[in-house]
Amino acid sequence: MLLVIDVGNTNIVLGVYRDETLIESWRIRTERNTTEDEFYVIASGLFAGSRVERSQIGRTIISCVVPPMVNILDAFCRKYLNHAPVWVDAHSVSGMMPILYTNPAEVGADRIVNAIAAYTEYRSSLVVIDFGTATTFDAISKNGEYLGGAISPGIMISAEALFQKASKLPRVEIFQPPASAIGKDTISSIQSGIILGYAGLVDGMTTRLKEEMGPDTHIIATGGLAPLIANVSKTIESVEPDLTLKGLRIISERLLRSSPFQSG
Repeated sequence: MLLVIDVGNTNIVLGVYRDETLIESWRIRTERNTTEDEFYVIASGLFAGSRVERSQIGRTIISCVVPPMVNILDAFCRKYLNHAPVWVDAHSVSGMMPILYTNPAEVGADRIVNAIAAYTEYRSSLVVIDFGTATTFDAISKNGEYLGGAISPGIMISAEALFQKASKLPRVEIFQPPASAIGKDTISSIQSGIILGYAGLVDGMTTRLKEEMGPDTHIIATGGLAPLIANVSKTIESVEPDLTLKGLRIISERLLRSSPFQSG
């Protein structure tokens, strides 16, 4: 079995694949001050309530944008899974997708993983929107090149800034779209401004990206809030909830084929 781990600033998403089938997945909070032993306790609890036996995990691949987590997860894999993990970065996937950033090393591992997964699936010009702590827009050419993209504050960051800086505004749930753009009270007005306003940001960015990339560019979304924004967006065409996990599996398989004697 293959363990895939995507470490984001807010959450860590883990999944276990048997061949091409994702048999389990979990989302936990990113704790930068944890230890490899504490992470083992968490992982063991997840495995215990699932169809996964720790002894069956033969390989691990990780994308990480939180540097303090690198040593923690490396130690966890070596100590408790008996193998070293594979780390995704621009260098490790250099033969899979040309990265046309001025400095490819600056591209987040999760963005690379999403781009490879999306192009493998669609084989066309693409914009991948990932709704995480930040919202990223990644542009992939019809020839499978990573062109670059854009980064915006995530919807939760934007909402939190509003609640902190405007003392009279109450905190509201933003997991349900408003009934209309014209709010009739403070709560519905905030929901409209945050959710529909953010959809406007997304539509504005994707429209500009399509103007540069061509009208046949396909717009896909992933990340925890992708379904919410996709429901009110005019440009998102499909939602891929497990895109990053799928990309990690694809990269692992390609690396294994190119290095048949790789450990694990």
